Amino acid sequence: MLCYIGIGSNLGDRAKYIENAIEKLKETKGIEVKRVSGIYETKPMGGPKQGKYLNGAIEIETQLEPRELMVKLERIEKQLGRIRTVENAPRTIDLDILLYGDKKINEPDLKIPHPRMHEREFVMKPLKDLGMHYVGNGFKPFPTSRDGCENI
Repeated sequence: MLCYIGIGSNLGDRAKYIENAIEKLKETKGIEVKRVSGIYETKPMGGPKQGKYLNGAIEIETQLEPRELMVKLERIEKQLGRIRTVENAPRTIDLDILLYGDKKINEPDLKIPHPRMHEREFVMKPLKDLGMHYVGNGFKPFPTSRDGCENI
């Protein structure tokens, strides 16, 4: 299943935490990292006063079910020092399932697609880097046909 993972960090060596998280994803059985978006510096949204984030997105192929994937992502967060305190608190690393194919899940602890991603430029821009765009109430790949347009 083709999935998109949001990645962010705003504590310590943010770029290193992101690099380490991507490496851990590559080492995780059942996950194949396909592509990584550009990484962008963004202001925090909500929560206590905190520093700016580095944010991006990762395209993966996985055989894991959504809940299994969430558990693997949370394990990587913990390995990289994430401590969950209050909502929107600063974090060494944040890994969120943004899209899991066209699957829709609405459970208390697992919501796919991520419910507020279309409101967040720090999610939209990296997904656009990976060829996804927002249409109505969902994300779709950019069309691959050139529809008669010629590159000159």
